[in-house]
Amino acid sequence: MCKALVWISGASSGIGRALAATLPWQEARLIDISRSEPPAGEHLEADLADPDAWKQVGRSFQRELAGWSGDRVVFVHAAGVLEPIGFAGEVDTDAYTRSVILGSAAGQALGHMFLAAARDIDAGRQLVVITSGAARSVYPGWASYGAAKAALDQWVRDVGAEQDLRGGVEVIAVAPGTVDTGMQAQLRQTAERDFPKRQKFVDLHQRGELADPDQVARDMWALLDRGFDNGAVVDLRELTPGHHR
Repeated sequence: MCKALVWISGASSGIGRALAATLPWQEARLIDISRSEPPAGEHLEADLADPDAWKQVGRSFQRELAGWSGDRVVFVHAAGVLEPIGFAGEVDTDAYTRSVILGSAAGQALGHMFLAAARDIDAGRQLVVITSGAARSVYPGWASYGAAKAALDQWVRDVGAEQDLRGGVEVIAVAPGTVDTGMQAQLRQTAERDFPKRQKFVDLHQRGELADPDQVARDMWALLDRGFDNGAVVDLRELTPGHHR
């Protein structure tokens, strides 16, 4: 029986919430990192768009991993934000800045802290970053989101190579595809002027082509035992038969 310690940022909603609800290990201890308390697990309240809050997350990594004797430690960075959806130079500057900080910088900083805390742990160690096809596609009105995911993808590639040379933590980025979460609902409700490709996501919803979040989460957990190259950036839709596109 696997004894695991798992942190998930953003487990109060969306993919993070689904991942928290489908943990595959019976003896797993779950710690959520978010502003809102999730329905299950322990909660570390932190506004990840505020760099001052990152320190308490780092302290949690250090504190909980000191003397850890279990089988597996995992950090999943799923926290993210869509707002503001709209063109750069037109949306609210403060909201845009928060989006850039949370979307790009928080994942790198928290990932760095986890790697440091897990460096000498004698257990399976995995860092998973949730990414998106938006990192590779052009979506006017979604620039800060797509740019943030692209930055995290490159960070994962580089850090995975570093861990192969020295460190040994498995690092991977996973794009879950189009999933039936609040994020998708938010896209459908956005004015086309601010998000010109809105109709694409309306059509996916109307055709029933959004994937079930709990099934996506179970498929994502299963990836952790598949043995990818360190630093891999993978698309779940290309790996899971029948997964909705």
